[in-house]
Amino acid sequence: MKDDRSRIFRDAQEDRESSHTTPDTPQTSASAYRLAFDDLEFLLRDELRPVRLQLELLKPELLMSEYGVESTIVLFGGARIPEPANKDSAKTETLADLSKYYDEAREFARLVTLRSKTNDHLEDVIVTGGGPGVMEAGNRGAQDAGGVSIGLNIVLPHEQAPNTYVTPELCFNFHYFGIRKMHFLMRARAVAVFPGGFGTLDELFESLTLIQTGRMERVPILLFGAEFWNRIVNWDALADAGTISRDDLELFRFVETAEEAISEIDAWPHPRTKRGAIPGR
Repeated sequence: MKDDRSRIFRDAQEDRESSHTTPDTPQTSASAYRLAFDDLEFLLRDELRPVRLQLELLKPELLMSEYGVESTIVLFGGARIPEPANKDSAKTETLADLSKYYDEAREFARLVTLRSKTNDHLEDVIVTGGGPGVMEAGNRGAQDAGGVSIGLNIVLPHEQAPNTYVTPELCFNFHYFGIRKMHFLMRARAVAVFPGGFGTLDELFESLTLIQTGRMERVPILLFGAEFWNRIVNWDALADAGTISRDDLELFRFVETAEEAISEIDAWPHPRTKRGAIPGR
C-alpha cells in the first residue's frame, strides 16, 4: 500500500522522465549523473547484489499481495516428463512410463483449483516452476478448472520460456534460486512432489529440512509415486544410520493419484495457516 506521506514529495517516475530531457552536456551524459535507480550498469554491479536480492524478494511478494493471493499449493516435478500423448518422444523408457504423472499433476491441480472457487480462486492457488513437463501440467490443470495459477520461472543458460498456461499477471522470472525457493514456500499450505531430477530433489529436501528444523510450519508433503521415490532414495537407510530420526519419515506421505493426494491434505493432522508456512517472516 502506498504511504500517503509520499505525496508530499515529487514522484520518482516524474524525476526519471525529467532527467531524460536535460540538456546534453559532458556532465549530464556522464554515468555518474544518472539517477541511481535508473542506472542499469550501477544496479548490476557486484556490490549491489544485496539490493538485487531484496528487489527479487519484494517484487513477486507485492504483486501477489496486490492480486489477492492468500495461500498456495506447491507443485514440484520434472521438466522432462512428457504428456502421455507425447510419451513416444521420451528419451528413455522410464520417462515414458512416468508420463502418467503428467495427467495426475494436471488432475491434482484441477481438483485443487475447483475447491478454491468459493474463495475467488485466491486461496490454495497452484504454484509451479512455470516450465514444461509436470510444471506445465499443474498450470494447465488450474486453467482447466477456470482458475489462476502462478509460475516461478528462472533464467537458465539455455532458452526457456514459461509454459502458456501460467496466469500472465502471476508469471515471474528469477535470477536467484534461493529467493525463488522462498517464494514457493512463503504461502504454502501443501507441497505435492512428482518424479523429477536434481531440481525437484533440491526443492523436496529443502522443504523437508525447513520442517525438520522447525524453520517452517508442518504442512502436507505428498510424494507421487512410491516406487519411484523408494527406488532413488533409501529412506530407511537414513533412519537406520541415525542421520535422520525414524520420526522424520512421518514428515511426508506417498500417494499415487490426485484423489488420494486431496484426501491426505484433508486428513492431515496438523493445522495449516491461511497466509503461509514460513513463520517469522
